[in-house]
Parts: sequence; structure tokens; C-alpha cells
Amino acid sequence: MALTIEEIRADVADCLGEDPANIPVDENLVDHGLDSVRIMALLERWRRAHDVKADFADLAEQPAIEAWAHLLGAA
Repeated sequence: MALTIEEIRADVADCLGEDPANIPVDENLVDHGLDSVRIMALLERWRRAHDVKADFADLAEQPAIEAWAHLLGAA
């Protein structure tokens, strides 16, 4: 089952201890406190639950939910 943009947003919010409504889909997530350790944790979560082919460098290069949705094959 493919990830959805809403699931990506919810997972990022959970990782940051925020409400998903407070996480914009088009802004740099590093500006909201996301760091490389958290990106790796999210990526591992998504690899376990979904058929994710993206790697850390892909996500770190474009740390925004909209960009990740494309990279992660979100529906």
C-alpha cells in the first residue's frame, strides 16, 4: 500500500511532536526542527510499512512534504 501525503505529514508531525495542521507541505522541514536523525527514522518507518525506494540523500536534498510525496510514490 502506497503512502499518502496525509500519512507523510502525520508521521513528520509525530516525529516532531507537533499537530499535523502545523506542518506545511511546501516548506523546508529543517526549518521546523527536522534533523538527519529524524529523517532516517522516518525513512526506516516507511521502508518497513511501504515499498519505499527513496534513500536518505533523496529526502535530505529536498526536505519538504510535497517533494517527499513524489519521491516516496505517495498517492
